[in-house]
Amino acid sequence: MTGGGSMSSGYGSLEEELGDCFFTAKPYFFGKAQNKRPPTENGTKDVKQNPKEPPLQEIKQRIDAFNAKVTNCLVMKLSEDGTYTGFIKVHMKLCRPVTVPAGIRPQSIYDALKEVNPAKTTDKRTSFYLPLDAVRQLHISSTTTVAEVIQGLLKKFMVVDNPQKFALFKQETKDGQVRFQKLAITEHPLYLRLLAGPDTDVLSFVLKENETGEVEWDAFSIPELQNFLLILEREEKDKIKQVQKKFSSFKHQLQEALREAEGKPG
Repeated sequence: MTGGGSMSSGYGSLEEELGDCFFTAKPYFFGKAQNKRPPTENGTKDVKQNPKEPPLQEIKQRIDAFNAKVTNCLVMKLSEDGTYTGFIKVHMKLCRPVTVPAGIRPQSIYDALKEVNPAKTTDKRTSFYLPLDAVRQLHISSTTTVAEVIQGLLKKFMVVDNPQKFALFKQETKDGQVRFQKLAITEHPLYLRLLAGPDTDVLSFVLKENETGEVEWDAFSIPELQNFLLILEREEKDKIKQVQKKFSSFKHQLQEALREAEGKPG
């Protein structure tokens, strides 16, 4: 989300006040908002469709009810064309390292990142582990899709991995039960936020690896595969050191026991 466009009307001072706690939906999200329509059935084979949005008057009522429950300044705003803007939080729970351009200092959230191998990079790229459960607040439109949210997050943090490697999940809590559901790339997260209300304990969004049951190695570039080999090599060396240390300690204990046993009657 590095576009140079201005922020959506009504949120300029909010961005200055909150600083880096969220990033704004620039023209990347809003550029085609008025002409954008949900994909047709023929163009989304085997893809889950968004629930049909209610009439404008009902949307306005829902937004008013939503804003009445908001305990901070992150309200939703309805536009004359029927679209609306608001905020969602995304918890980034990534177990694998992400790939970023080498030599570029990652922004804010990367300050606590652990570089996989700072001495070795491939094709001017390097890999980092993202801190578990890092949270990012997004300012988006009702027309923003899941695919655009994923692409926007990766672009914001300079991640060059294929967006298809990631998936956005909704996490719902009902009757004490926590449920995860993978969202289709055509769904609109802000509409789900509107339906659930502002309470993130009821509904939250999570970015995770897109698990398909098998690793699709063809989706990775050569530099990324080389980075994986470096990671595995490092982990293998660490494991070997652990085994050698454990064996050396056991050998020492065994030799001590044998020395103590010498000269003693059988």
